[in-house]
Amino acid sequence: MTSAPQLSAVPLYTAEHAADPQLSFTRLRQQGPVGLAEIDADVLVWVITDYRAALDLLHDQSGLWTKDTRGWMEHVPADSPVMPMLQWRPSLFFADGQEHAHLRRVITDSFALLDPRHVRDTTMRHADTLLAEFSHAGRTDLVSQYARRLPLMVLNTLFGKPDNAATQLIDAIEAMTSTDLARKAQGEQTLGAYLSTLYQTKAARRGHDLTSWFIDHPNGLSPDEVINQILITQGAAWETLAGLIANTAARMLSDPRYRGTLTTGSLPIGHAVDDVLWNDPPLAMYSLHRPNRSVHFHGRDIEQGQPVFVSYAAINTCPYTGQTREGFRSDRKAHLAFAAGAHECPAQSIALVVATAAIERLTATLPDIELAVPVEQLMHRPDPIYRVLTALPCRFTPLAPAPSTPPRPMSIEPRRPEAGRLPTAARPR
Repeated sequence: MTSAPQLSAVPLYTAEHAADPQLSFTRLRQQGPVGLAEIDADVLVWVITDYRAALDLLHDQSGLWTKDTRGWMEHVPADSPVMPMLQWRPSLFFADGQEHAHLRRVITDSFALLDPRHVRDTTMRHADTLLAEFSHAGRTDLVSQYARRLPLMVLNTLFGKPDNAATQLIDAIEAMTSTDLARKAQGEQTLGAYLSTLYQTKAARRGHDLTSWFIDHPNGLSPDEVINQILITQGAAWETLAGLIANTAARMLSDPRYRGTLTTGSLPIGHAVDDVLWNDPPLAMYSLHRPNRSVHFHGRDIEQGQPVFVSYAAINTCPYTGQTREGFRSDRKAHLAFAAGAHECPAQSIALVVATAAIERLTATLPDIELAVPVEQLMHRPDPIYRVLTALPCRFTPLAPAPSTPPRPMSIEPRRPEAGRLPTAARPR
């Protein structure tokens, strides 16, 4: 990619950016609505930090922009941490026009069939399983032991797999995000086997689940199309949900406005979730588009094929847009944490149900949970796309572990001895 000579690319993949993203956003805004950034060593992209410019891109239906990353991927190293989010797949994330609409309709229609109460109950049930693993210890890392595992357990159920298959899904997805190419390849193989078994099982016998609804949708997806939509949906939902749960927990445990909400406070969990979506969105930047021809866009000359991202985090926290009231935006739902337009997240309502239920169960089970380190010591992963904590160490009053086998119930009435025999306890020894 050829950069404008007067611009200096702002690195978004360093520890410095992870520690203070607002400094990076300020430097990008100084370049105008569209700035130049580096998302990995020598990987340059344009980044939108202006609300109006973002909406103009996200709502554009002229055919000027494409989501297809082929033709640009050779500029990204195969072992780059950003590769999993940029690598082209035959899915709605990288499709345009009618093809995108065809695939998206399957997902939106299928997710609309989910009962939010069932999703909530499913989340609570899996949350109980995870909480039981560490609630007796008095300490935990909410990132590794809760936030990163719970979403995949829920997704495993919603797509129709038995609970014992969740471990395979978790291991596969975690491996696929590795920069170790051998481990990543093993993760792709494991996930391929998981998805193949899932499809074959549901093709043979439908259930009340997303996979079955994908298969039966009137748009008639092929087996490969079904599998790729499951793959992209699970992958995108996992990291975003994990980050949303962890970031919300961190916000509630460190912000005085939410200290009371762990038991009897006035601000509900929903406000904490909205607060995170505005100020610390887990998906900090995405909506990758490339122009099909050279274009002048909001003061910037962008050559054909050059990548353009939208920084949701920079836009949401921009001091020049939006109004605040008592620390909250006047319109709490106007953030861009779920993007907008034709490519807006099709499952955001379900994501909010899962995140809210996860925090509710956590705080109800461990009402005195608190950070085990000062909030200033919490660290985020150096990542241009996601805003995720590396760990969230917490402490709490340990709960007594549940017994492995339930105690044998005592009889209300003593058992009558057989004729001519004394009860066992009364026999002479």
